[in-house]
Amino acid sequence: MSIVDRGDLAGARRVVVKVGSSSISGENRDKIAPIVHALAQAHARGTEVVLVSSGAIATGMPYLALDERPSDLATQQAAAAVGQNVLIYRYQDALRPFGVVAGQVLLTAGDLEHATPRSNARRAMERLLGLRILPIVNENDTVATHEIRFGDNDRLAALVARLLGADALVLLSDIECLYTRPPSEPGAQPIDRVAWGDNLDEFEFGATVVNSVGTGGAATKASAAKLASSAGIGVLVTSADLVSEALEGRTVGTWFEPDPSAEATIATGTVRAASSQ
Repeated sequence: MSIVDRGDLAGARRVVVKVGSSSISGENRDKIAPIVHALAQAHARGTEVVLVSSGAIATGMPYLALDERPSDLATQQAAAAVGQNVLIYRYQDALRPFGVVAGQVLLTAGDLEHATPRSNARRAMERLLGLRILPIVNENDTVATHEIRFGDNDRLAALVARLLGADALVLLSDIECLYTRPPSEPGAQPIDRVAWGDNLDEFEFGATVVNSVGTGGAATKASAAKLASSAGIGVLVTSADLVSEALEGRTVGTWFEPDPSAEATIATGTVRAASSQ
């Protein structure tokens, strides 16, 4: 089983970290540097780090003179084709002072739905980690379709964590932790810890679309956390501004306890992707 408490994150063997579009694109593009710094520190401690990064479409938008996220598939694909290249360059540029090399891994829903490409993806990422390369994973938006997608990169990150048998999953957000209802509403209370098996139906996590460039939100993070924790993987949801504290095992964010009965094995069965229908 994975680590059972966020305080053990500093000594984790393997961690998957997910960052959203709004945290690294537009006026927040400068936040890539402190995020990379935290990842490099964990890497230097010996932790194997996998980064699941959104942001290809958002990063490509200015190059296509787009003021908001395109709604048609072809333009989304074009923005992703341009933005993914720029995004990886920015990550590698930020990693260079630490002597860490990034490896790009682009996945479609079908890659994790079917045994052969799923096995290939796992083998490739395992080899990258063995070579001390930092894999940067994203959905392959250039060829993805509306009908079959992961749904959001929080879910993709949970599936990658399961695929690689990660010790923990860290979902970075725009807020410090999850709340019992949208934090702007009266009576909203921070959630420090979610025990395995806790019923989350009483909480109101709000809309899934939170801004003009991202498609995530508190609801998708809670859903992804349940998906990962059911496989015995502890999950921390916190702000991208607190990524260093999170990976050092400090008491930040919302911790989802892993299922204590889950076997500590790498996922080999079907990991079903989401459908937009």
